[in-house]
Amino acid sequence: MPFDFKKEYKEFYMPKNKPEIVNVPSANYIAVRGNGDPNEEDGEYKKAIAVLYAVAYTLKMSYKTDHHIEGFFDYVVPPLEGFWWQEGVDGVDYSDKSTFRWISVIRLPDFITKADFAWAVETAEKKKKLDCSKAEFMTIDEGLCVQMMHIGAFDNEPVSVAIMNKYLEDNGYANDFSDIRRHHEIYLSDARKIASEKWKTVIRHPIRIR
Repeated sequence: MPFDFKKEYKEFYMPKNKPEIVNVPSANYIAVRGNGDPNEEDGEYKKAIAVLYAVAYTLKMSYKTDHHIEGFFDYVVPPLEGFWWQEGVDGVDYSDKSTFRWISVIRLPDFITKADFAWAVETAEKKKKLDCSKAEFMTIDEGLCVQMMHIGAFDNEPVSVAIMNKYLEDNGYANDFSDIRRHHEIYLSDARKIASEKWKTVIRHPIRIR
């Protein structure tokens, strides 16, 4: 059976729909940065997602090519994730999506090196005829965080965030947003196939002890 990050690391991908504290270890990602409303047709965000998946699946299927990745084992491509922020806003203001700044990411297995990543970007560009130049190999160390599973549409996330904030207040923690610590979402549902009231999204915020 292919290695599945969601099943092997349930504490990071399958939390309960109530707040919990986690210490998230450093990991490597395919990343694309951008700005603007993620719902915009043919916008930056949708183009970024196409690049992420093109590179991710090129790496996953590398064993069928002449490119040998040392230590490779079969795996399920991890879910799409996103780090979101807006200038001058503590957290996220869903009422003005045009001001979003984001880094969209897909986790990489530890055996993927920067050289393997560069090969995948070049190969995906040629095979998919897609500009993948914005793809980055990014290492992210989230550290101490609060997270919970949000069930429902993205626009309803403030309800879950309020629950998380109350939990922090009651348990001696505080949010710790900064230029490198962001509002984080992990998308576990295919929005094209599932009704919005059933979407599952992990919401994760950086925190500190008060």
